[in-house]
Amino acid sequence: MHRIFHTMVLTCALILPSCHSDHDGHDHAAEGHDHAAEPADHAHTSEESGKEGDTHSPDEIIFPAEKAKAAGVVTSTVNPGPFSGVVHVSGKVMPASGEEATLSATAAGIVTLNRSVTEGAQIGKGTPVFTISTSAMPQGDVTRRATVELENARRQYERAEKLIADKLITRKEYDDAKSAYETARIAGEAVAAGSGRRGISVVAPIGGFVKECLVKDGDFVDVGQPMMTLSQNRKLYLRAEVPERDYPLLGRISSANFRTAYSDSVYSLAGMGGRIVALGKTSGSGAPFVPVTFEFDNIGSLIPGSYAEIYLLTTPRENVLSVPVQALTEEQGVFYVYIRTEKDCYLRREVTTGDSDGRSIEIKSGLRPGDEVVTQGAVNVRLASASATIPAHTHNH
Repeated sequence: MHRIFHTMVLTCALILPSCHSDHDGHDHAAEGHDHAAEPADHAHTSEESGKEGDTHSPDEIIFPAEKAKAAGVVTSTVNPGPFSGVVHVSGKVMPASGEEATLSATAAGIVTLNRSVTEGAQIGKGTPVFTISTSAMPQGDVTRRATVELENARRQYERAEKLIADKLITRKEYDDAKSAYETARIAGEAVAAGSGRRGISVVAPIGGFVKECLVKDGDFVDVGQPMMTLSQNRKLYLRAEVPERDYPLLGRISSANFRTAYSDSVYSLAGMGGRIVALGKTSGSGAPFVPVTFEFDNIGSLIPGSYAEIYLLTTPRENVLSVPVQALTEEQGVFYVYIRTEKDCYLRREVTTGDSDGRSIEIKSGLRPGDEVVTQGAVNVRLASASATIPAHTHNH
């Protein structure tokens, strides 16, 4: 049984070689430590192993290079550099002014949708979206009514022209007849332009995406009633709500990063044509917040009206060590990074963090310039450390 256990230990030693880290200066190959030559009653405890240098720090991890590459592990060397001050606030993504249009009912009647409409659907400028049927209205079909009114106004105007020539009516009566005719003519042309066999067509005034559809098939609408909102979605606003305590920092804000509630992606206004369009001077609505508004190009699938976590960027500080946010792992409130010390060897190190801009995070302690830190795949290195753990053993059976 003793020989079988030694065979198992030697097999594990071949699978999980030592890091041979430079930090302890200990060369296991030169030890000449022969388990087979030990007395049978020798108890090889973990305490003795620590004295002999036969064990390594629990923070050392063996992860062969080919497996690390397959697991997506990427490292980079950290060096001091500029890091912006950060004001962490909440806010909202909003449509930019002039980028939305509302389709309103041009007549009272029953609505029919010309196409299946869902929020987010794209509609081109001039596309017929709704048809309003007026044939069942008590006043009668609006197209026929407009034709009748136009014909009546035309006859009255022609009669007024003859009477004014004979000075049988006043100039005011003539002007009133002419005005009524022009009004009926314009109304008739507008109705005729949107009329079809099924009713009056309502078209999209701009091209864009459906933000909200306010009616459905069979609804009754009155003249001027909103039916749909379209958004071109090319420009958006990011409105940040800054606590009053941070008001002195408003003049230092240069840009912002943000993350929406429905995505883990962090967007940078610096790469989206972002610029500050308004700095609030007072808080509004009784809330202790001052608004800061940015305008930016919507280059992603951002939804106007969605809430956002915002990192306002202020004056940069020099000589700051920072790592990507994904380089950190956390255990019971303590943060760690993984440093590659050799080709197949990594070291877990506890760090103290500072400000985060959503993409990178300041490291106040635990790292030194020149450390090669795992910036992608840190979770896989952590899993490798868990699977590589071998319990201490003794020879007492």
